[in-house]
Amino acid sequence: MKLADFNYCLPKELIAQYPLKERDAGRLLVLHRKEQKIEHRLFKEITHYFRKKDLLVLNDTKVLKSRLSGRRPSGGRVEVLLLARKSGSVFRALISPGRLRIGEKLILGGNGSYAVISAKDELTFAQENIEDIYKSGLMPLPPYIKREPEELDNIYYQTVYARNEGAVAAPTAGLHFTEGLLAKIKEGGINLAYLTLHVGIGTFKPVKTEDITKHKMEPEYFRIPEEAVRLIEDTRGCGGRIIAVGTTGLRALESFAAGRREGNTGLFIYPGYEFKLADALLTNFHLPATTLFMLVCAFAGEKFIKQAYKEAIEKKYRFYSYGDAMLII
Repeated sequence: MKLADFNYCLPKELIAQYPLKERDAGRLLVLHRKEQKIEHRLFKEITHYFRKKDLLVLNDTKVLKSRLSGRRPSGGRVEVLLLARKSGSVFRALISPGRLRIGEKLILGGNGSYAVISAKDELTFAQENIEDIYKSGLMPLPPYIKREPEELDNIYYQTVYARNEGAVAAPTAGLHFTEGLLAKIKEGGINLAYLTLHVGIGTFKPVKTEDITKHKMEPEYFRIPEEAVRLIEDTRGCGGRIIAVGTTGLRALESFAAGRREGNTGLFIYPGYEFKLADALLTNFHLPATTLFMLVCAFAGEKFIKQAYKEAIEKKYRFYSYGDAMLII
């Protein structure tokens, strides 16, 4: 399979720059795989497609304020994205500009904290208190949102059920849910299960090989707690459907189906993959030629997804992280 097969053209004005004030007020494109039918609804109408005994699986990872601005002692500006804590006060990080030297000191944030570039793509902070390190950070909005992070992003670029800190990007399919909508779903006899996959830079790592099968995903930590395991087994036993919320949740589910409950997963899903656990998928619209777009092509069929995206563009759906949603059933 060639990388060019997963490209499409999107008008820039359709890339959502801000969230809607009401999370569940966005639009919902519904894809019926068996009938090859497309419907256009509002997200708050999603309950129409759920049935009693279904299980909605949500990723409860929490986004860290991992974007730090600072300067070199000489005055030059630097930007840092903290990717993961290695140990103590040592972090893996993306540092810009990339010409900085190992051993160079960076002054980060407005509270006088500083760090030293201890290795390539690695920072060692002076303070041990992790909370202090993130205190001056900003939400790591994706680069296609052409503005600086604002106070509203601290709320809207986080799901209402986020609780396990560790992500550098939001599991965006879950951003549409309100506490009220989740309560309504539960009242309808649908169970909710929570797993964790800390969305890392690997989810967005560009595919650079023309043969996509040669692309390697960067591993991301996931965990399926005991309660989620029980609910998954119960749902399978009673004939209910397992509905994954987001591509990250789906990858965690499929990693679990392969026999693992916790650890790092580098599962790369592209057309030809045989799904073992997920029966339906809720997702946002994804960038062209990315592993996320390839995953939804695998789940719904490449031709059907391309038809759906074409229709979404024609009807001016909002795209990407703060955009509208798609339910594939």
